[in-house]
Amino acid sequence: MQSRMQSPAVVLSGAMQPIQEIIKAVQSGGVEGQTLELVHLRISQINGCSACVDGGAKSARKAGMSDERLATVAAWREAPYFSEEERAALDLAEAATRLADRPDAVSDDVWDTAATYFDEKQLAAIVLMIGVTNMFNRLNATTRQIAGAWG
Repeated sequence: MQSRMQSPAVVLSGAMQPIQEIIKAVQSGGVEGQTLELVHLRISQINGCSACVDGGAKSARKAGMSDERLATVAAWREAPYFSEEERAALDLAEAATRLADRPDAVSDDVWDTAATYFDEKQLAAIVLMIGVTNMFNRLNATTRQIAGAWG
């Protein structure tokens, strides 16, 4: 497999810095690092972004995530390794990623459950992480970025 081009965020030199600033803001939002890693990894799995799945798994391991959690994030509803808080974040991430799959893309139930575990600042961080991950997935899948090519 060969990529079609470098990532557009790299090609357009002014693009990466603002994206990195958003990621810094997300990381300062008060959400546990492993929860953000789970959100990133699950969205990347849904979108079929091999580069982001690979990078996300490596990043999650560095953050101390267990092999059991990494191996079962795609089946988080059935796996015993996730807290209720993480499940709420994963449910929100899936709903916000699969917007066209249902008429009420992010239902009140999904949102309200997440809001029982996260305050407004934390929800903002999760929603921004969902948006940034979806953006990177689309950039990388479109240009066929290669898993493992970034180290």
